[in-house]
Formats: sequence, structure tokens, C-alpha cells
Amino acid sequence: MMGLALPEIRGRVAPGAVLAPMTWFRVGGPAEFLVRPADVADLCAFLRALPLEMPVSVIGAASNLIVRDGGINGVVIKLARGFGEIVVENDGMIAGAAALDVTVAEHAAAAGLAGLEFLSGIPGTIGGAVAMNAGAYGGDMAQVLDWVEIVTRAGELVRVEAHVLGLSYRHANLPADAVVVRARLRARQGDAQAIAAKMAQIKTSREASQPVRARTGGSTFANPPDQKAWEMIDAAGCRGLRRGGAQVSELHCNFLINTGEATAADLEGLGEDVRARVQRNAGVSLRWEIKRIGVPG
Repeated sequence: MMGLALPEIRGRVAPGAVLAPMTWFRVGGPAEFLVRPADVADLCAFLRALPLEMPVSVIGAASNLIVRDGGINGVVIKLARGFGEIVVENDGMIAGAAALDVTVAEHAAAAGLAGLEFLSGIPGTIGGAVAMNAGAYGGDMAQVLDWVEIVTRAGELVRVEAHVLGLSYRHANLPADAVVVRARLRARQGDAQAIAAKMAQIKTSREASQPVRARTGGSTFANPPDQKAWEMIDAAGCRGLRRGGAQVSELHCNFLINTGEATAADLEGLGEDVRARVQRNAGVSLRWEIKRIGVPG
């Protein structure tokens, strides 16, 4: 895409930016352009002026993402400080898309608001949580989302009511190339001690059952209806399975791990190995929950 000039921006532009250190898996090639807008107005103006033939991708905490080894063509937008504000209200909160899920849960707990504890068990940002209807520990975004504000590819700021998004299991019908910038989450007045206890329980459970200290991502595959992906992966003999530097976690086999020298191709290939084994063993085609973007190396 070289030759296409990028519009002016108050934020930062980094050509050829290395993305691997920004991702939980620590793999992947560079972004042709990494763009960090200063705020919503900056993002709107940038997208409005950006040639339509320039591809746009968005990354958040990159906790649920494999960037392929060949990198990402076009513009990669990463929302930073200007998108992290959290406003506490009596019956909910408004959170910027770059706010970490766990930070939002902590703000809710500090304000005595119940119903958002599940967010403390999701490694990622509010923008990513909306985009995939993230959930854990009995809660998901569909249960608490009132509205979301997005910036369209044409650079328009639009508020979309939650019911329009057709939220279903790990899925939201967001317009193509839309960038989530803010969301309102419903909550209710609750008992501060009970809220803190629930969050402590989630933390303990997560640390005991997931490889939280490893170079990993979120759950690799969505659970098929009425079944658990990890049980099917285990039954297909995939616990500890390796390809190159990638391994299926011994602790929780719906997690992939970069043992140190993995490439994106190792991780994605291992995921496909797992899918093939489960297909043979159970006749079920697992659906990737982790996004894979970019060009193979």
C-alpha cells in the first residue's frame, strides 16, 4: 500500500512498527503503519480522510489475537490513553474502549456496584469485550451492555443500542471496520464485601485453572452448544500437544502457549492440528475464538 499518504493526526504514527511485544503471545510481524489516535475527534478526522483502499485493523490488549508472521498491511489502530476513561454512575458505568476489563471491574467494586465482577476474569479491553461479546464466570457483555459508541470507516461517531448488535455467544454484529470507542455497562447497587469476595474467587479460580503466567491468549476455541471445548480437546489426546515452539497447555487444554520460540505459524498450525483431531474424534468442527489477522510469513 506504499504510495498512499496517511492523513495528518494529532496522535502518533509508527511505520513498520513491531507488533509482537504488544501481543500476549509475543509473536507476529510488523504493522505497515501503527496509528495511535489522541482521542475520538482525532480518530474520526483520521478515518474520514484515510483513502478507502487502505485496509484498517484494530487491536486492543491483543490478549485474544495471533498476528501472523508476515505482519499486517495497511493501518493498525491501537487505542491508548485518550480512550481509557471510566465514569461511574449510580446504576452503571461508561468505559472507554481501551480501559482494561479488570480495571472496570475494580472501579465498579470500589463504587459498590454489582454485576460486573465477571469482567475481572477476562484478560482484555472493553472494546475487545464488546466486539466479541466476551464472557466468563457466568457473565457476558450481552447481559450488561446498554449501548456502544463506534467510529465508522467513514469517520462518523455513532451510538448503537445493544439490542441492534445481535449479541450471541462470543459474537457481535458490528459494522465492518468499525472502531469501538466507548460503552455503557449496566450495574446495580450491591454489597461491597460480597462484590470483593466474588472477584477474589474469580481470581483464585482463574489462577488455579489457567496458564496465566505463560505467553498465552484467551480461550482458543468457542464452546460448541452444550459441550466444553477443553473436554473435547482432552478426549482427542491433545493435552500437551506441540508444534514447533507452540504447545497445548497441560493445565487447561483450551489454551495455547508460546514456550519461548514459537512463531505465529506454529500457534495457528497447532490450533488447526487440534481442530482436525477433534473433528476426527468427535465429529465436531471447533470454531476459533482467538482472532488471527495479517499475512502468513
